[in-house]
Amino acid sequence: MTTKPAALAHLKVLDLSRVLAGPWCTQMLADLGADVIKVERPGAGDDTRHWGPPFMQDAQGNDTDQATYFTACNRNKRSITLDMAQPEGQALIRQMALQSDILVENFKVGGLKSYGLDYASLKALNPRLIYCSVTGFGQDGPYAERAGYDLMIQAMSGMMSITGRADDVPGGGPQRVGVAITDILTGVYACSAILAAIEVRHSSGEGQHIDMALLDVGMAMLGNQGAGFLNTARVPQRQGNSHPSLAPYQDFATQDGAMLLAIGNEGQFSRFCEALKHPEWATDARFASNTLRVLNREALVALMLPVTRSQTTAHWITLLEDKAVPCGPINDIGQAFADTQVKVRGLVVNQPVAHVVYVQTAIESVATVASPLRLTATPPVLRRAPPALGEHTDEVLAELGLDAAQIAALRQAGVV
Repeated sequence: MTTKPAALAHLKVLDLSRVLAGPWCTQMLADLGADVIKVERPGAGDDTRHWGPPFMQDAQGNDTDQATYFTACNRNKRSITLDMAQPEGQALIRQMALQSDILVENFKVGGLKSYGLDYASLKALNPRLIYCSVTGFGQDGPYAERAGYDLMIQAMSGMMSITGRADDVPGGGPQRVGVAITDILTGVYACSAILAAIEVRHSSGEGQHIDMALLDVGMAMLGNQGAGFLNTARVPQRQGNSHPSLAPYQDFATQDGAMLLAIGNEGQFSRFCEALKHPEWATDARFASNTLRVLNREALVALMLPVTRSQTTAHWITLLEDKAVPCGPINDIGQAFADTQVKVRGLVVNQPVAHVVYVQTAIESVATVASPLRLTATPPVLRRAPPALGEHTDEVLAELGLDAAQIAALRQAGVV
């Protein structure tokens, strides 16, 4: 992240979203340079400001009242507080929408229409506006009005049915992914759709409505498992860390823990067998191709486990590294952030906070995971730490043309 020109510095985003999917999308746009104005409820803010533990800590290591969750997806944004239930608040949002290129919201279907803030209403004011709605189930269909949460979508989409160990082994049963993966990928898909709409606007001059649904993304995420079912009618089953189409491609016990092997072709398997001093495995008729190894996975694993248990994880990683055989540790998150490659890539960024607004919490800085987008000419930028609630209210309203007296009156009336 440098001071080079930002890719989206010419774009302004009005962010009416909260929790994770919408904010993840708008943080991606903000990291690429867009001016993102996050609208939050006065006195409360985004729900995730309170989703703890864990909480941010002060300089003495004591918990504050600021949840760490919020920091995951709100970097580089400006926060204003505004009550959109009041007519004056609605008028201010319409004024901001007039000056915006993109609006992102995740209210229930039709939830903004009563405020005059739905797509049709704002399109009449600003035909160039790209309006992205993020919901659980989309703008139509029998579930459209239902609230949608990541855990529910992981269950409904079938993702949990293929995650976890089989029912007949200890610890078996459906499992959710350890992070809200459907929310996060909905944010990524939404960002992609918005950038496509920006490209279309270059030629058409018109914005458009983007309908993003968590369920749609959850189904798309099924990837090869979904394709397998659609083309064979065979329902995939949970099988722990092994792969339905590759072998050996799973975790293996070692002398001091476990390692991951991800062998995807014949050359890798042959080199692996040579390195383990068991070249006969590569010529065994049961294991002569990947398909045969999948069919005879149980026999292959039974041969491999006594060998992998004889040495440490580090031994196997070192042995296989220069042989282009994918092998690695199973890290916890602390070990992952301590990894040399993670450090060299600069994947942790620390940003000082604005003391004038964080003074009550005594938070000195906020650490976040760096953007993984690596553009050589227009890389992501670091401008602002995740904002305090309403940190930029006066600043943004002044940009709309309001003077100090008008802003004070709005604050007195509870509008901001």
